[in-house]
Amino acid sequence: MQYENPVLPGTHPDPTVCRVGDDYYLATSSFEYFPGVPLYHSNDLVSWEHIGHALDRESQLDLEDIESSDGIYAPTLRHHEGTFYLVTTLVGGEGNFVVTADDPAGEWSDPVSLDAPGFDPDLFFEGDTAYLSYAAGPTLPETTIKNATVDLETGDVGEPQELWEGIEGTFCEAPHLYEVDGTYYLLTAEGGTHVNHMVVAARADDPMGPFEPCPRNPILSHRGHPMRSIDATGHGDLVDAPDGSWWLVFLGIRQRGGHPGWHHLGRETFLAPVEWDGGWPVVNGGDPVEIETTVDSLPGEGTPRPSAPARATREAFDGERLDGAFEYRRNPDADAYSLDGEELTLRPRTTSLDEPGATFVGRRQAQFDCRVEADIAFDPDPGEEAGLALIADERHHYEIGIAGREGNPIAFVRLRVGDLCDVVAERPVEGTDHRLAVDATAEAYRFRIGTDDEGTEELASAATRYLATEVTGCFTGVYVGPYATGSSDARSDDREGERAARFERFAYEPSE
Repeated sequence: MQYENPVLPGTHPDPTVCRVGDDYYLATSSFEYFPGVPLYHSNDLVSWEHIGHALDRESQLDLEDIESSDGIYAPTLRHHEGTFYLVTTLVGGEGNFVVTADDPAGEWSDPVSLDAPGFDPDLFFEGDTAYLSYAAGPTLPETTIKNATVDLETGDVGEPQELWEGIEGTFCEAPHLYEVDGTYYLLTAEGGTHVNHMVVAARADDPMGPFEPCPRNPILSHRGHPMRSIDATGHGDLVDAPDGSWWLVFLGIRQRGGHPGWHHLGRETFLAPVEWDGGWPVVNGGDPVEIETTVDSLPGEGTPRPSAPARATREAFDGERLDGAFEYRRNPDADAYSLDGEELTLRPRTTSLDEPGATFVGRRQAQFDCRVEADIAFDPDPGEEAGLALIADERHHYEIGIAGREGNPIAFVRLRVGDLCDVVAERPVEGTDHRLAVDATAEAYRFRIGTDDEGTEELASAATRYLATEVTGCFTGVYVGPYATGSSDARSDDREGERAARFERFAYEPSE
């Protein structure tokens, strides 16, 4: 049987997985995006359905003052005695905390803060005792893994003990602790989260150690394999299946452009089979993991199908809630977004997308080749604009929009790359109804304008590489969606009138 990696394409870093019976549940990091920590369900580890977010209330997650690429780091999802536990870190905020739920698709609790420093927390249960492992150190990259008992009701953490400093002594992070046939195994990541990334393993007779390293470490890494289709593999989590098979979910990137390459879809979630040899896990038979992966069988029955992020998003904005693929950059202001059963209305909060509080809602770009369209009804005054944006962070974004000018409004394409910002195309437009489109390939975005009853014409194009992590330095890939901005004067006007941007349709269509 063959399946295709990544199993969760687009920004899905730091995957963590747990099994309950025949059901698998998976969560990933979400950084500055809200709701936080997307959750997925599967019966075969390949076909993942989005079932919600663990952090969907402001009482759980306040991102107002969080910098881009801070926020929610590296959760761990576990199930113990009928309760789901998710432990994670709000970097730039209050640190480590835990939330719980009876049903991962239901409502999660408010956070309980954990009295421990560091990041990348992990939970391990043995009987009535819960252990909290985490990465900590004086500064990066000098981190080690510490472990302590934890009271998950109060957040009190016992005296920590150093478990493991890794095999290289730098960027030792992402711990996950397991018990397999009476032996305790520790998986960690090392080498940073780019091309030197790797997964290493250690084992002990006690959850507090001492741990001995696997003689075949790293058990997964694509360092030393340049120009592969998958790179930067690391940060893995093990799970077993009812049929006795074992699997590893882990993050990786799909670089483009040769050497040095770039990746703009973010760090994605991949899957590989695991066997045990001499009491140690062996990932994919010790070979590099490929896009097309062949295995004897997968857990569950049926034919694997594309996971939720890989499928199209077609939103007519005719419901009470947005499609679950959409997320906001930080907590949304209710005054800036409204649904009335016919359209999505956006009102500006900032003068540009360069500001953290900008009105924007988008979904992950999950394919190199895709088409994005939005139908907008907009009659802007000078200083107002709205349209479609491709965003990596506040200093790296592209947009095609409609802007108010004295006389006729204009359609335009603007590129922001670090300190450089330029409107690369503009032309007058008539009327209030417009179709904005972006055709994406691995190398370029092509920006198009038209109406819903005629074809679109290209206004400009731009290279994808300038929204890539190798340029931006950020931890997320590109998100695409509607936005609205306005000058201070425009934003002080009555926003209930015609000048609000009304989006009547959004479509994300894979073309791979």
